[in-house]
Amino acid sequence: MKLNELRDKEGATHSRKRVGRGIGSGTGKTGGRGVKGQKSRSGVAIKGFEGGQMPIYRRLPKRGFTNIFSNDFNIVSVGRVQIAIDAGKLDGKKPVTAEALKEAGVIRRVKDGVRLLSDGELKAKVTFEVAGASKTAIEKVEKAGGSVVLPEKAPAE
Repeated sequence: MKLNELRDKEGATHSRKRVGRGIGSGTGKTGGRGVKGQKSRSGVAIKGFEGGQMPIYRRLPKRGFTNIFSNDFNIVSVGRVQIAIDAGKLDGKKPVTAEALKEAGVIRRVKDGVRLLSDGELKAKVTFEVAGASKTAIEKVEKAGGSVVLPEKAPAE
């Protein structure tokens, strides 16, 4: 097998149908569009039109919304942090922040902060400075001798 011998399997590709090229071609005259009517003309787009009946997308109620104030956190497990420390990508002595995780390649980009979850095991004594953490994740970090620093919430006035 050589590069110049590579080709698709028989019947895998179809040659393009050249429409409207004489009556003898079989797809001449009307070009496969049938005869007369709106859809035989050019420039027709009637998606969602139901012949004057109220279309289904207008009959159904609108539901839900996108909360513009919601936070989009990076989710990181304690096990993933332990893998990064074992690989030497994260320094266990320095506090683990979103920026440190980004440099280590654990997360791609810093969104609205990092939320720590308890998946996996943590052996290293690490200080986390994250936007949020689950109760079990905090327990695992404290059991390993580390600590989790969460941001102070502003008092409601």
